[in-house]
Amino acid sequence: MSTGDIDRLVREDTARRGGRPSQLGYHGFPAAVCTSRNDVVCHGIPNASEILQPGDIINVDVTTNVDGYHGDTSAMFLIGEVSADARRIVDIALRCRDVGISVVRDGVRVGDIGAAIQELARKEGVGVVTEVGGHGIGRTMHTNLHVPHVGRRGSGPRLKAGMALTVEPMVNLGGAAIRQLDDGWTLVTADGSLSAQWEHTVVVTREGYELMTQL
Repeated sequence: MSTGDIDRLVREDTARRGGRPSQLGYHGFPAAVCTSRNDVVCHGIPNASEILQPGDIINVDVTTNVDGYHGDTSAMFLIGEVSADARRIVDIALRCRDVGISVVRDGVRVGDIGAAIQELARKEGVGVVTEVGGHGIGRTMHTNLHVPHVGRRGSGPRLKAGMALTVEPMVNLGGAAIRQLDDGWTLVTADGSLSAQWEHTVVVTREGYELMTQL
């Protein structure tokens, strides 16, 4: 199938569930979903001519508006038999997301999230993208809260119970550097290495957090 087929499926399923794709038309984005394959870090644009091949890894990033509230999530998919390096970076990205979420609770700072992710990534020897991060979310897809995936403990805005945000680290098998393609959206690894990302929308509670996008 093509990444364009993924976009079609997301549009159909979102409509069936009574929602609207938040990404469609956002600052001119032309699709209902982001499909980021292999060395694409994020914001990949679905295309009918981009055909998935055995060995590919792909992130599918879905954001939906239901009754005026937005939810944002992404997951990695492995196509056929993939390399050991591909499996490794997908696994590290998942663990980076989960360790970042694990520190969320009332009173911590966003730097604590980034520090936890950065420490795990450094231990695994992979790069963490710094130019793009998580964000606050609610009645708008992006609020002014930025959630970096690198950071210093005790730094940044303090989280409060009731806040909603995304944790969505992008980790590269090689270096952390990225570049933007001429389409104005697609971000790829500067060194051509594989990249992976997982994302949840999280609500801060007094005791910890609640996952809004858990299957």
